Amino acid sequence: MLRFTLLWLLVFLFASISSSSARPAPYAMRISCGARQNIRTPPTYTRWYKDFAYTGGIPANATAPSHITPPLKTLRYFPLSEGPENCYIINRVPKGHYSVRIFFGLVEHEIDNEPLFEVSIEGTIIHSLKSGWSKNDEQVFAEALVFLLDGSVSICFHSTGHGDPTIISIEILQIDERAYYFGPEWGRGVILKTTSRLTCGTSKPKFDEDYSGDHWGGDRFWHPIRTFGKNADAPRSTESGIKKASTVPNFYPEALYQSAVVSTDSKPDLAYTMDVDPNKNYSIWLHFAEIDATITSAGKRVFDVLINGDTSFENVDVVGMSGDRYTALVLNTTVALSGRTLTITLHPKKGNHAILTAIEVFQVIVAESKTSSEEVRALQSLKKSLGLPNRFGWNGDPCVPKEHPWSGADCHFDKSGRKWFIDGLGLDNQGLRGSLTNEISKLHHLQSINLSGNSIHGAIPSSLGAVTSLEILDLSYNFLNGSIPESLGKLTALRRLNLNGNSLSGRVPSALGGRLLNGASFNFTDNHGLCGIPGLPKCGPHLSAGAKVGIAFAVFLSLVLLVICSICWWKRRQNILRAQQIAAASRSAPYAKSRTQSSHDIQMSRNPSRGRTASENGPSLLS
Repeated sequence: MLRFTLLWLLVFLFASISSSSARPAPYAMRISCGARQNIRTPPTYTRWYKDFAYTGGIPANATAPSHITPPLKTLRYFPLSEGPENCYIINRVPKGHYSVRIFFGLVEHEIDNEPLFEVSIEGTIIHSLKSGWSKNDEQVFAEALVFLLDGSVSICFHSTGHGDPTIISIEILQIDERAYYFGPEWGRGVILKTTSRLTCGTSKPKFDEDYSGDHWGGDRFWHPIRTFGKNADAPRSTESGIKKASTVPNFYPEALYQSAVVSTDSKPDLAYTMDVDPNKNYSIWLHFAEIDATITSAGKRVFDVLINGDTSFENVDVVGMSGDRYTALVLNTTVALSGRTLTITLHPKKGNHAILTAIEVFQVIVAESKTSSEEVRALQSLKKSLGLPNRFGWNGDPCVPKEHPWSGADCHFDKSGRKWFIDGLGLDNQGLRGSLTNEISKLHHLQSINLSGNSIHGAIPSSLGAVTSLEILDLSYNFLNGSIPESLGKLTALRRLNLNGNSLSGRVPSALGGRLLNGASFNFTDNHGLCGIPGLPKCGPHLSAGAKVGIAFAVFLSLVLLVICSICWWKRRQNILRAQQIAAASRSAPYAKSRTQSSHDIQMSRNPSRGRTASENGPSLLS
């Protein structure tokens, strides 16, 4: 019993130490687009979160274009009426290295309507859908490896005029920080877009999850290719374990190396050709494991690897380089391709046959520099305050991708700071009905603002005076009111100012008036309350804001007193008229007159002295 207890304690202690030192699970976010509740899908019961973090779009029932598409029933599509750019912006994403994958879909009952659009991650285009994508397993999704450092990720879909973007799912899976390191060019400014990922010698498509792979490797999809051509090769497979497979930093699943293709006597060279985009750099990863029972030691099989005819690896001996049979070997090289095809050739030098387990090909993309975050927030605030129509979009980054900038916003790239800035706003005659807020002053690099011909109301924000680079300000033909801020006089670079056609009032700042002598073009016409410069009425005594408030209060108080006096006079007048009416009625009634005379006689009889004359009562004291 004691021995059993000690053994149990040792096992518990070992398990505790192992669990405490084990690597934590990587961050994983999977979104089922259009879904209203969280769901789990077979066979691995993967958890998908309900739809959130989208900027627009419409949920709908989905048709999955491929059997590898996640078995989800809904999608979200983005009609052009909601703008040319729509995004998912997911916050609270830990800083790190991620595999981001987007599956596309078709709206139910519209399977012949195959939309074509572009996809960007963090402002960089990573994929353009091509005609026929819905019939190719490797084209029903886009995947890229990217560093996310801002605590969020923006995944945007850009309309190209060929149907509405339709998205079934989004996956954001954390991978090792140094996954797929390919050389000095690798780093945080580089994105690896998955072009192709093949598993050889099998006909079963699989994800890493199906292989029970380590989650730190992501959930890669491996497209099966049983043969490269008729009589070109022969498949090999094994159930033996594979050493050195699931290791840092790429964590390839062990089962990946349990199948392969081997060239034949009739075609000793093993060759595979695929389509690529021209004038791009590609990172190529080749996987090997010697699982052929006929090869028993090093030196028995040696071959060269050629990329488009150029030798990339010489004298590859899988057993010798990996250290043993049934041991994984991965070779990587990066090449620049000018053509539209990539051909990988394995040319035997010893043993007459070459062997290949898997292929990965990534397009190397330099990440776009992003727009200043402060200016992006300022534009989003301006979007709300001006009531910008949905057709503008204004989602994601205003300047990148450079192929899809925001309409109405002009961008300038600062090479020293590696940032984009907004240097112009052109939103004239767009039916805007909102107001200008102080947030516009956070666009520090503006040189031109044209908001003319809209229905913008309210006052001109005084903070505009802080945009010292401003050269052109056109707010004409709106419904602006109040006075022209004195701060506009500080805009020494301002050479054209159009405020005509509004309801502005008060004195034009003297600094602006003086600028007219230096060739500046200012227009203040059709503002009946403005004064103070040539061409406008003269201003009366200038009053401060406090004085204006005091005068207004005095006028209000005088009106109140006048009303009170009028009411008192009216009530007094009514009382006088009523008394006169009663008196007149008393004099004209006979009965009332006789009663008055009778009452007078009775009083005289009670007090006879009151009826005497003045002579009878003696001399007057007032004589």
